[in-house]
Formats: sequence, structure tokens, C-alpha cells
Amino acid sequence: MNMEETRKLVGEQLFSDTDAKVFTVLDGTSIPDLLDKLYGLSPTFCCLYRGELEPDMAEVAPYLVQLEQGSEFTDWLLEEWGKHWGIFAISDADFRAMRRHFRSFLIVNDENGRPLRFRYYDPRVLRLYLPTCNAEELRIVFGSVINYLLEDEDSQTILRFHFASNSLSAEKISVRRD
Repeated sequence: MNMEETRKLVGEQLFSDTDAKVFTVLDGTSIPDLLDKLYGLSPTFCCLYRGELEPDMAEVAPYLVQLEQGSEFTDWLLEEWGKHWGIFAISDADFRAMRRHFRSFLIVNDENGRPLRFRYYDPRVLRLYLPTCNAEELRIVFGSVINYLLEDEDSQTILRFHFASNSLSAEKISVRRD
């Protein structure tokens, strides 16, 4: 399967609910020249870290982006599917609410109460973390998120996580045309 077909199939999954908004949290550490793409292609975005950042920190920070179907930025991002660049969230909430939601998970405390950065926006982390959560933790992590979509270990598979009735469901969706 070529990248154009993969981009199309992933896009179909992300934008299947025409009433909901599609957001992504991208990992600046993993994406070469992310800031150039954000400023050059101008999607709605913000850094999840607060305040004025030094340039080297801005390069590796996480960014929230609202995706628009068929935009140049969205097409570019989906062409790079499978490189564990970030996670996708489907929600009815507005950008400001999603920014507040995703900022709330950046720091967690270890068993000794020491603060640690939580890289939940790496799909390799989130796909392992969500199944370990209890119902209350899932309620917090999902908030107004309807579904989380991210790549599975096999990058030709999308994982769709949904939380309802105090239960997490995970669906695997192939992006291969057989």
C-alpha cells in the first residue's frame, strides 16, 4: 500500500464523525522541523508548555493542533503516519478546553511524590497506559474526548480507544486495503 492510500484510510477514520473536531498532540522531540511546519502551514495550534520557551525547548515541546480535513498540514501529517509522532483525539470540545485538558497531564508524581514529565502524547506510551487505568482515571484522561486514535505497534493498524459505561474498549482498524 502506498502512502497516499494510507493517508486516505487514516483520514477517513479521523474524520468519520462529521460533527466532532479532530485534535492531535504532537511530540516536538520526534518530529524534525515541526515548528517550521506549524508556522508555515498555519493550523490552529499551541504549545502545551506554559510561558516563553527557550528555542531549544520549543523545538522538543508537545503541541496541540486542531486538524481540518483536507488541509495542507493534515495531509502532511497523515503522510507521515506510523512514525509515532503523536496521538489523535476526537471531541466536541473547543480548542481552549482541549488545551486545558491536555495540559493537565504533562506532569505526574512518582511513588515518592516527585514530579515527572508524562509523555502520554507518544502513542507507544498511551497504548500501554490506557488499559492499566481504573474507571476514575479513565474518566479524567478522557474528559470530553470521545475517542483516542493512535498507531498500534504495527503502524498499519489504528487503535481506537473509547470509554463508556465505566469501561474502556479498544478496537483495531487496519489501514491496509486487502
